[in-house]
Amino acid sequence: MTIKIKKINTKEDHEEALKLIQGLMNTNPDPESEDGEKLDLLTTLVSDYESRTFPKNLPDPIEAILFRMEQNNLKPNDLVPYLGSRSRVSEILSRKRPLTLEMVRSLEAGLGIPSKVLIQKSGAGNEFDYQSWDDRLVSEMDRRGYFGKYPFKKHSKEELLNAFWGQFGSPPQFVGMLRKSNYRSSPLTDKRALAVWAAFVVKKSQKMRASKKYRRGTVNEKFLQELVKLSAQEKSPILAQEYLKEFGINLVIEPHFAKTYLDGATILSDKDNPIIGLTLRFDRLDNFWFTLMHELAHISLHYDSGINLFFDDLEGIKTINLDDREQAADKLAEEILLPKAKWEMSPARLIPSPMAANSLAKELGIHVAIIAGQIRHKGNNYAYLSKIVNESKVRNCFTHEKWNK
Repeated sequence: MTIKIKKINTKEDHEEALKLIQGLMNTNPDPESEDGEKLDLLTTLVSDYESRTFPKNLPDPIEAILFRMEQNNLKPNDLVPYLGSRSRVSEILSRKRPLTLEMVRSLEAGLGIPSKVLIQKSGAGNEFDYQSWDDRLVSEMDRRGYFGKYPFKKHSKEELLNAFWGQFGSPPQFVGMLRKSNYRSSPLTDKRALAVWAAFVVKKSQKMRASKKYRRGTVNEKFLQELVKLSAQEKSPILAQEYLKEFGINLVIEPHFAKTYLDGATILSDKDNPIIGLTLRFDRLDNFWFTLMHELAHISLHYDSGINLFFDDLEGIKTINLDDREQAADKLAEEILLPKAKWEMSPARLIPSPMAANSLAKELGIHVAIIAGQIRHKGNNYAYLSKIVNESKVRNCFTHEKWNK
Protein backbone atom coordinates (compact mmCIF):
# COMPACT_ATOMS: atom_id res chain seq x y z
CA MET A 1 0.00 0.00 0.00
CA THR A 2 1.52 3.34 -1.08
CA ILE A 3 0.98 5.86 1.71
CA LYS A 4 2.34 9.36 2.12
CA ILE A 5 2.69 10.09 5.81
CA LYS A 6 2.78 13.72 6.91
CA LYS A 7 2.22 15.77 10.03
CA ILE A 8 -1.47 16.32 10.82
CA ASN A 9 -2.31 20.02 10.98
CA THR A 10 -5.90 20.31 9.76
CA LYS A 11 -9.28 18.61 10.09
CA GLU A 12 -8.86 17.30 6.52
CA ASP A 13 -5.42 15.83 7.37
CA HIS A 14 -7.00 14.17 10.43
CA GLU A 15 -9.85 12.60 8.45
CA GLU A 16 -7.45 11.37 5.77
CA ALA A 17 -5.17 9.80 8.40
CA LEU A 18 -8.13 8.00 10.03
CA LYS A 19 -9.08 6.53 6.63
CA LEU A 20 -5.49 5.38 6.10
CA ILE A 21 -5.45 3.77 9.56
CA GLN A 22 -8.70 1.92 8.85
CA GLY A 23 -7.35 0.73 5.49
CA LEU A 24 -4.16 -0.56 7.08
CA MET A 25 -6.05 -2.26 9.90
CA ASN A 26 -8.22 -4.03 7.32
CA THR A 27 -5.06 -5.69 5.95
CA ASN A 28 -4.00 -6.78 9.46
CA PRO A 29 -0.27 -6.07 8.89
CA ASP A 30 2.53 -7.68 10.87
CA PRO A 31 3.80 -5.09 13.39
CA GLU A 32 7.35 -5.62 12.10
CA SER A 33 6.41 -5.10 8.44
CA GLU A 34 6.58 -1.80 6.56
CA ASP A 35 2.79 -1.41 6.72
CA GLY A 36 2.84 -2.28 10.42
CA GLU A 37 5.35 0.50 11.07
CA LYS A 38 3.25 2.93 9.01
CA LEU A 39 0.18 2.02 11.08
CA ASP A 40 2.10 2.65 14.31
CA LEU A 41 3.37 6.02 13.03
CA LEU A 42 -0.06 7.13 11.81
CA THR A 43 -1.75 6.29 15.13
CA THR A 44 0.94 8.28 16.96
CA LEU A 45 0.37 11.29 14.69
CA VAL A 46 -3.41 11.07 15.12
CA SER A 47 -3.10 10.79 18.89
CA ASP A 48 -0.78 13.81 18.96
CA TYR A 49 -3.14 15.91 16.80
CA GLU A 50 -6.19 14.99 18.88
CA SER A 51 -4.43 15.79 22.14
CA ARG A 52 -3.58 19.24 20.72
CA THR A 53 -6.90 19.93 19.04
CA PHE A 54 -9.42 18.18 21.26
CA PRO A 55 -8.04 18.51 24.80
CA LYS A 56 -9.59 15.90 27.03
CA ASN A 57 -11.89 17.09 29.80
CA LEU A 58 -11.16 15.68 33.21
CA PRO A 59 -13.74 13.07 34.22
CA ASP A 60 -16.35 13.81 36.86
CA PRO A 61 -14.84 12.87 40.27
CA ILE A 62 -17.65 10.45 41.15
CA GLU A 63 -17.38 8.84 37.71
CA ALA A 64 -13.65 8.46 38.36
CA ILE A 65 -14.28 6.75 41.72
CA LEU A 66 -16.91 4.43 40.20
CA PHE A 67 -14.58 3.58 37.33
CA ARG A 68 -11.74 2.70 39.72
CA MET A 69 -14.16 0.57 41.77
CA GLU A 70 -15.17 -1.25 38.57
CA GLN A 71 -11.50 -1.69 37.58
CA ASN A 72 -10.49 -3.12 40.95
CA ASN A 73 -13.73 -5.01 41.60
CA LEU A 74 -14.37 -2.94 44.74
CA LYS A 75 -17.62 -2.69 46.68
CA PRO A 76 -18.86 0.43 48.51
CA ASN A 77 -17.69 -1.07 51.80
CA ASP A 78 -14.15 -1.12 50.41
CA LEU A 79 -14.21 2.70 50.33
CA VAL A 80 -14.84 3.06 54.07
CA PRO A 81 -11.09 3.35 54.90
CA TYR A 82 -10.87 6.32 52.51
CA LEU A 83 -14.18 8.09 53.18
CA GLY A 84 -14.88 7.36 56.84
CA SER A 85 -18.07 5.28 57.17
CA ARG A 86 -20.64 3.31 55.18
CA SER A 87 -23.14 6.15 55.37
CA ARG A 88 -20.50 8.64 54.23
CA VAL A 89 -19.62 6.40 51.26
CA SER A 90 -23.30 6.27 50.28
CA GLU A 91 -23.62 10.04 50.49
CA ILE A 92 -20.49 10.62 48.39
CA LEU A 93 -21.45 8.14 45.64
CA SER A 94 -25.00 9.53 45.46
CA ARG A 95 -23.53 13.07 45.18
CA LYS A 96 -25.27 14.25 48.34
CA ARG A 97 -22.00 15.24 50.01
CA PRO A 98 -18.82 16.71 48.48
CA LEU A 99 -15.38 15.22 48.94
CA THR A 100 -13.24 16.82 51.63
CA LEU A 101 -9.55 17.57 51.17
CA GLU A 102 -8.70 14.71 53.53
CA MET A 103 -10.81 12.32 51.41
CA VAL A 104 -9.12 13.54 48.21
CA ARG A 105 -5.67 12.88 49.68
CA SER A 106 -6.75 9.46 50.94
CA LEU A 107 -8.27 8.40 47.60
CA GLU A 108 -5.23 9.61 45.67
CA ALA A 109 -2.84 7.72 47.95
CA GLY A 110 -4.94 4.57 48.28
CA LEU A 111 -6.60 4.19 44.87
CA GLY A 112 -4.32 6.25 42.67
CA ILE A 113 -7.03 8.67 41.48
CA PRO A 114 -5.31 12.02 40.69
CA SER A 115 -6.25 14.83 43.05
CA LYS A 116 -6.79 17.19 40.07
CA VAL A 117 -9.73 14.96 39.10
CA LEU A 118 -11.16 14.64 42.61
CA ILE A 119 -11.08 18.33 43.52
CA GLN A 120 -13.46 19.25 40.67
CA LYS A 121 -17.08 20.05 41.37
CA SER A 122 -19.16 16.93 40.82
CA GLY A 123 -21.92 17.03 38.20
CA ALA A 124 -25.40 17.59 39.67
CA GLY A 125 -28.46 15.43 39.24
CA ASN A 126 -28.39 13.03 36.33
CA GLU A 127 -26.29 15.11 33.94
CA PHE A 128 -23.03 13.30 34.82
CA ASP A 129 -20.96 15.88 32.94
CA TYR A 130 -22.71 15.14 29.63
CA GLN A 131 -21.65 18.58 28.40
CA SER A 132 -18.11 17.26 28.02
CA TRP A 133 -19.17 14.43 25.70
CA ASP A 134 -17.73 14.68 22.20
CA ASP A 135 -20.28 16.24 19.80
CA ARG A 136 -19.14 13.80 17.11
CA LEU A 137 -20.13 10.83 19.26
CA VAL A 138 -23.55 12.32 20.02
CA SER A 139 -24.07 13.07 16.31
CA GLU A 140 -23.20 9.49 15.42
CA MET A 141 -25.70 8.25 18.00
CA ASP A 142 -28.34 10.45 16.35
CA ARG A 143 -27.54 9.11 12.86
CA ARG A 144 -28.04 5.61 14.18
CA GLY A 145 -31.42 6.49 15.69
CA TYR A 146 -30.31 5.94 19.29
CA PHE A 147 -32.43 8.83 20.58
CA GLY A 148 -35.70 7.44 19.22
CA LYS A 149 -38.57 9.91 19.42
CA TYR A 150 -36.35 12.77 20.64
CA PRO A 151 -35.60 15.19 17.74
CA PHE A 152 -31.89 15.89 17.73
CA LYS A 153 -32.26 19.58 16.83
CA LYS A 154 -34.92 20.29 19.47
CA HIS A 155 -33.13 18.89 22.51
CA SER A 156 -29.87 19.65 24.29
CA LYS A 157 -27.01 17.18 24.51
CA GLU A 158 -27.82 16.54 28.19
CA GLU A 159 -31.49 15.83 27.42
CA LEU A 160 -30.61 13.43 24.61
CA LEU A 161 -28.05 11.52 26.64
CA ASN A 162 -30.33 11.36 29.66
CA ALA A 163 -33.02 9.89 27.41
CA PHE A 164 -30.62 7.31 25.99
CA TRP A 165 -29.28 6.21 29.37
CA GLY A 166 -32.71 6.31 31.02
CA GLN A 167 -33.16 2.62 31.79
CA PHE A 168 -29.60 2.30 33.07
CA GLY A 169 -29.58 5.54 35.08
CA SER A 170 -26.21 6.74 33.81
CA PRO A 171 -23.00 5.46 32.19
CA PRO A 172 -21.41 4.83 35.64
CA GLN A 173 -24.48 2.90 36.77
CA PHE A 174 -24.40 0.88 33.54
CA VAL A 175 -20.76 0.02 34.17
CA GLY A 176 -21.68 -0.84 37.75
CA MET A 177 -24.43 -3.12 36.52
CA LEU A 178 -21.93 -4.97 34.39
CA ARG A 179 -19.41 -5.01 37.25
CA LYS A 180 -15.84 -5.79 36.22
CA SER A 181 -14.97 -5.45 32.53
CA ASN A 182 -12.12 -6.91 30.52
CA TYR A 183 -10.75 -4.75 27.68
CA ARG A 184 -8.82 -6.17 24.78
CA SER A 185 -8.76 -3.02 22.72
CA SER A 186 -6.63 -0.36 21.07
CA PRO A 187 -5.15 2.42 23.24
CA LEU A 188 -6.94 4.87 20.92
CA THR A 189 -10.34 3.43 21.84
CA ASP A 190 -13.01 5.92 22.95
CA LYS A 191 -14.35 4.30 26.14
CA ARG A 192 -17.52 6.40 26.12
CA ALA A 193 -18.34 5.21 22.59
CA LEU A 194 -17.64 1.67 23.76
CA ALA A 195 -20.11 2.06 26.65
CA VAL A 196 -22.76 3.54 24.32
CA TRP A 197 -22.34 0.64 21.89
CA ALA A 198 -22.60 -1.95 24.66
CA ALA A 199 -25.70 -0.28 26.13
CA PHE A 200 -27.44 -0.30 22.75
CA VAL A 201 -26.52 -3.96 22.25
CA VAL A 202 -28.23 -4.69 25.57
CA LYS A 203 -31.31 -2.75 24.42
CA LYS A 204 -31.39 -4.71 21.15
CA SER A 205 -31.05 -7.98 23.02
CA GLN A 206 -34.00 -7.11 25.26
CA LYS A 207 -36.19 -6.74 22.17
CA MET A 208 -35.17 -10.22 20.96
CA ARG A 209 -36.90 -11.77 23.99
CA ALA A 210 -35.27 -15.16 24.18
CA SER A 211 -37.91 -17.77 25.03
CA LYS A 212 -35.49 -19.97 26.97
CA LYS A 213 -33.01 -19.43 29.76
CA TYR A 214 -29.39 -20.34 29.24
CA ARG A 215 -28.31 -23.41 31.18
CA ARG A 216 -24.86 -23.17 32.73
CA GLY A 217 -22.40 -25.45 30.93
CA THR A 218 -24.37 -25.66 27.67
CA VAL A 219 -21.56 -24.06 25.67
CA ASN A 220 -18.79 -26.63 25.60
CA GLU A 221 -16.50 -28.05 22.91
CA LYS A 222 -19.16 -30.38 21.53
CA PHE A 223 -21.68 -27.52 21.32
CA LEU A 224 -19.17 -25.32 19.49
CA GLN A 225 -18.19 -28.11 17.10
CA GLU A 226 -21.81 -28.61 16.09
CA LEU A 227 -22.41 -24.88 15.74
CA VAL A 228 -19.46 -24.20 13.44
CA LYS A 229 -20.70 -26.84 10.98
CA LEU A 230 -23.50 -24.40 10.13
CA SER A 231 -20.82 -22.32 8.41
CA ALA A 232 -20.93 -24.60 5.39
CA GLN A 233 -24.53 -23.56 4.69
CA GLU A 234 -25.80 -20.47 2.88
CA LYS A 235 -26.38 -17.41 5.12
CA SER A 236 -24.72 -19.23 8.01
CA PRO A 237 -24.52 -16.10 10.24
CA ILE A 238 -28.34 -15.96 10.32
CA LEU A 239 -28.49 -19.69 11.08
CA ALA A 240 -25.99 -19.23 13.92
CA GLN A 241 -28.08 -16.40 15.37
CA GLU A 242 -31.22 -18.54 15.31
CA TYR A 243 -29.41 -21.59 16.71
CA LEU A 244 -27.95 -19.68 19.66
CA LYS A 245 -31.31 -18.13 20.52
CA GLU A 246 -32.73 -21.63 21.00
CA PHE A 247 -30.28 -22.05 23.89
CA GLY A 248 -30.95 -18.66 25.48
CA ILE A 249 -28.01 -16.76 23.94
CA ASN A 250 -28.78 -13.57 22.03
CA LEU A 251 -26.43 -12.78 19.15
CA VAL A 252 -26.72 -9.06 18.38
CA ILE A 253 -25.23 -7.37 15.33
CA GLU A 254 -24.42 -3.66 15.77
CA PRO A 255 -21.81 -1.77 13.70
CA HIS A 256 -18.85 -0.34 15.59
CA PHE A 257 -18.50 3.34 16.41
CA ALA A 258 -15.70 5.52 15.13
CA LYS A 259 -12.64 5.10 17.37
CA THR A 260 -13.74 1.85 18.97
CA TYR A 261 -11.87 -0.66 16.76
CA LEU A 262 -14.15 -3.34 18.16
CA ASP A 263 -14.86 -6.81 16.77
CA GLY A 264 -17.10 -8.24 19.45
CA ALA A 265 -18.14 -8.38 23.08
CA THR A 266 -19.60 -10.84 25.58
CA ILE A 267 -22.07 -9.43 28.10
CA LEU A 268 -22.92 -11.63 31.09
CA SER A 269 -24.91 -9.20 33.24
CA ASP A 270 -27.98 -11.42 32.81
CA LYS A 271 -26.87 -14.99 33.45
CA ASP A 272 -30.19 -16.29 32.13
CA ASN A 273 -29.58 -14.77 28.70
CA PRO A 274 -25.92 -14.09 27.84
CA ILE A 275 -25.41 -11.60 25.03
CA ILE A 276 -22.83 -11.67 22.26
CA GLY A 277 -22.45 -8.46 20.29
CA LEU A 278 -20.59 -8.46 16.96
CA THR A 279 -19.71 -5.40 14.88
CA LEU A 280 -18.71 -7.12 11.59
CA ARG A 281 -16.00 -4.46 11.40
CA PHE A 282 -14.29 -6.76 8.93
CA ASP A 283 -16.80 -7.97 6.34
CA ARG A 284 -15.42 -11.50 6.12
CA LEU A 285 -16.91 -14.85 7.01
CA ASP A 286 -13.69 -16.13 8.61
CA ASN A 287 -13.63 -13.11 10.96
CA PHE A 288 -17.31 -13.60 11.84
CA TRP A 289 -16.78 -17.21 12.86
CA PHE A 290 -13.53 -16.65 14.74
CA THR A 291 -14.99 -13.71 16.67
CA LEU A 292 -18.16 -15.67 17.44
CA MET A 293 -16.13 -18.67 18.67
CA HIS A 294 -13.96 -16.39 20.79
CA GLU A 295 -16.96 -14.75 22.46
CA LEU A 296 -18.66 -18.11 23.02
CA ALA A 297 -15.39 -19.33 24.53
CA HIS A 298 -15.76 -16.57 27.13
CA ILE A 299 -19.19 -17.98 28.01
CA SER A 300 -17.79 -21.50 28.19
CA LEU A 301 -14.69 -20.62 30.21
CA HIS A 302 -15.55 -17.46 32.13
CA TYR A 303 -19.28 -17.63 32.87
CA ASP A 304 -18.61 -17.62 36.64
CA SER A 305 -15.41 -15.56 36.61
CA GLY A 306 -16.97 -12.41 38.04
CA ILE A 307 -16.31 -10.50 34.83
CA ASN A 308 -19.53 -9.52 33.11
CA LEU A 309 -18.22 -7.70 30.05
CA PHE A 310 -15.48 -8.66 27.61
CA PHE A 311 -14.57 -6.15 24.88
CA ASP A 312 -12.49 -7.69 22.09
CA ASP A 313 -10.47 -6.18 19.26
CA LEU A 314 -9.25 -9.46 17.78
CA GLU A 315 -7.57 -8.41 14.55
CA GLY A 316 -6.05 -5.08 15.48
CA ILE A 317 -3.90 -6.13 18.44
CA LYS A 318 -0.75 -8.18 17.96
CA THR A 319 1.88 -6.68 20.21
CA ILE A 320 0.21 -6.61 23.62
CA ASN A 321 0.58 -9.29 26.27
CA LEU A 322 -2.85 -10.86 26.52
CA ASP A 323 -4.06 -11.99 29.92
CA ASP A 324 -4.80 -15.65 30.65
CA ARG A 325 -8.53 -15.29 29.92
CA GLU A 326 -7.97 -13.92 26.44
CA GLN A 327 -5.30 -16.49 25.62
CA ALA A 328 -7.63 -19.28 26.76
CA ALA A 329 -10.51 -17.93 24.63
CA ASP A 330 -8.21 -17.66 21.60
CA LYS A 331 -6.92 -21.19 22.12
CA LEU A 332 -10.40 -22.72 22.38
CA ALA A 333 -11.69 -20.80 19.35
CA GLU A 334 -8.74 -21.90 17.22
CA GLU A 335 -9.09 -25.52 18.34
CA ILE A 336 -12.78 -25.56 17.37
CA LEU A 337 -12.20 -24.00 13.95
CA LEU A 338 -9.11 -26.02 13.08
CA PRO A 339 -8.15 -28.78 15.54
CA LYS A 340 -4.41 -28.97 16.17
CA ALA A 341 -4.29 -32.68 15.36
CA LYS A 342 -5.94 -32.12 11.96
CA TRP A 343 -3.70 -29.15 11.17
CA GLU A 344 -0.46 -31.00 11.91
CA MET A 345 -1.46 -33.85 9.57
CA SER A 346 -2.83 -31.69 6.76
CA PRO A 347 -0.96 -30.93 3.52
CA ALA A 348 -2.27 -27.34 3.92
CA ARG A 349 0.33 -26.87 6.67
CA LEU A 350 3.12 -27.22 4.13
CA ILE A 351 1.34 -26.10 0.96
CA PRO A 352 -1.20 -23.34 1.66
CA SER A 353 -3.01 -23.77 -1.65
CA PRO A 354 -6.73 -23.36 -2.41
CA MET A 355 -6.91 -27.09 -3.15
CA ALA A 356 -5.43 -28.01 0.22
CA ALA A 357 -7.72 -25.54 2.01
CA ASN A 358 -10.81 -26.93 0.27
CA SER A 359 -9.82 -30.49 1.10
CA LEU A 360 -9.36 -29.70 4.79
CA ALA A 361 -12.61 -27.71 4.94
CA LYS A 362 -14.51 -30.61 3.39
CA GLU A 363 -12.97 -33.04 5.87
CA LEU A 364 -14.05 -30.86 8.82
CA GLY A 365 -17.45 -30.00 7.34
CA ILE A 366 -16.98 -26.23 7.58
CA HIS A 367 -16.67 -23.31 5.16
CA VAL A 368 -13.37 -23.04 3.30
CA ALA A 369 -13.05 -19.33 4.20
CA ILE A 370 -12.61 -20.33 7.86
CA ILE A 371 -9.78 -22.70 6.95
CA ALA A 372 -8.21 -20.05 4.70
CA GLY A 373 -8.33 -17.56 7.57
CA GLN A 374 -6.72 -20.03 9.96
CA ILE A 375 -3.98 -20.88 7.45
CA ARG A 376 -3.18 -17.17 7.10
CA HIS A 377 -3.13 -16.75 10.87
CA LYS A 378 -1.05 -19.81 11.66
CA GLY A 379 1.43 -19.03 8.89
CA ASN A 380 1.46 -15.35 9.88
CA ASN A 381 1.16 -14.49 6.19
CA TYR A 382 -1.94 -12.57 5.21
CA ALA A 383 -1.15 -12.69 1.51
CA TYR A 384 -2.19 -16.36 1.44
CA LEU A 385 -5.60 -17.30 0.04
CA SER A 386 -6.82 -13.69 -0.14
CA LYS A 387 -9.34 -14.45 -2.88
CA ILE A 388 -11.12 -17.11 -0.77
CA VAL A 389 -11.17 -14.94 2.34
CA ASN A 390 -12.22 -11.69 0.70
CA GLU A 391 -15.01 -13.19 -1.41
CA SER A 392 -16.90 -14.57 1.60
CA LYS A 393 -18.95 -11.66 2.94
CA VAL A 394 -21.23 -11.37 5.98
CA ARG A 395 -22.91 -7.96 6.06
CA ASN A 396 -25.22 -8.93 3.20
CA CYS A 397 -26.97 -11.21 5.71
CA PHE A 398 -27.88 -8.18 7.84
CA THR A 399 -29.06 -5.62 5.32
CA HIS A 400 -31.23 -3.77 7.86
CA GLU A 401 -28.12 -2.47 9.64
CA LYS A 402 -26.63 0.93 8.74
CA TRP A 403 -23.13 -0.11 7.71
CA ASN A 404 -20.29 2.38 7.81
CA LYS A 405 -19.10 3.24 4.31
